[in-house]
Amino acid sequence: MHDIVAFARSRNILCQGRGSAANSVVCYCLFITEVSPDQISLLFERFISKERNEPPDIDVDFEHERREEVIQYIYKRYGRERAAIAATVITYKPRSAVRDVGKALGLDPQFIEQISQSLSWWDRRADLEKQFNDHEANCSNNGSSKLLIDQFYKILQEIMGFPRHLSQHVGGFIITKSLTSTLVPIENASMPERTVIQWDKEDIEALGLLKIDILALGMLTAIHRCFDLIQKHYDHELTMQKIPNDDSDTYDMLCKADSIGVFQIESRAQMAMLPRLKPRCFYDLVIEIAIVRPGPIQGGMVHPYLKRRQGIEKANYPSAEIKSVLERTLGIPVFQEQVIRLAMVAAGFSGGEADQLRRAMASWSSKSSSNNQLIITATLTA
Repeated sequence: MHDIVAFARSRNILCQGRGSAANSVVCYCLFITEVSPDQISLLFERFISKERNEPPDIDVDFEHERREEVIQYIYKRYGRERAAIAATVITYKPRSAVRDVGKALGLDPQFIEQISQSLSWWDRRADLEKQFNDHEANCSNNGSSKLLIDQFYKILQEIMGFPRHLSQHVGGFIITKSLTSTLVPIENASMPERTVIQWDKEDIEALGLLKIDILALGMLTAIHRCFDLIQKHYDHELTMQKIPNDDSDTYDMLCKADSIGVFQIESRAQMAMLPRLKPRCFYDLVIEIAIVRPGPIQGGMVHPYLKRRQGIEKANYPSAEIKSVLERTLGIPVFQEQVIRLAMVAAGFSGGEADQLRRAMASWSSKSSSNNQLIITATLTA
């Protein structure tokens, strides 16, 4: 990763490490990440632990318009025989399943599209049958029947989650010492002289192969253009390290939800939250981004946090150990690192064991979440 990042910097391509790599002081010393770990409270086991028994996962963002230069360098430096892009297995989701099954059964294309737009994973067979009946009532020559509905629903249930086709990962590479063809099945990519592995990232992790993510981020391109404009018009050189993180005028704008075009806080949900949370420092923005997500929202964490931040409600902590974990977020678990620390202080988990618990929670499916919640609650209680 240092070799790849050094190449990008030599070509004046902005790049930035992301994710758990920020826990590593080695990544910071090699200029892969930009923030020193001693400035932030993170858990090293998120990056690597003995229980994981696998290489650490390091993701790096590059300017989206110049990432291709980095990819070309990887192939040139390590060769097509030892560098390849991971695959992504695209599986059937409700909409794609409805479209393909409906097409195979010869249903009206307009009706198929109507169902695919309204069908979700929680729909039952009765809902599907009602849509068929409504469609028949509106058609002069209906060819649908109960048998057709039964077949349609049965096939939908059978192929849901089944692999549909193989696609290319957005930026996941493996780099190997021996030939990739001796380790994994490969195929030609759509671009000439490039290789795709026929396995996805879960398969690669299971084998313990080194995977690196070479990702594209448009905001880095925008920042680079800003640097160039400031240099041109004001003769003032700025770098990522020199950007001030405590500019009060910037936070005033954010408190007014003036954040269109600002990475990670430009969605409607984020813009609605900004005036309520009123960020005044960088850590407030970290909480802002983390809390406007499905997990905290569905877990009922947003309103309690806002009430405590506004002084309406007081934060209570069962013990001093738990207070040390949750104090910065006013007693509300917002970050995955806090889940790991809670498992460590409340249940005596090691760092690696707690990270395995976090992974299990992160991979919940909608159908098994209640069972997983019972299992994890029992584990922590024990």
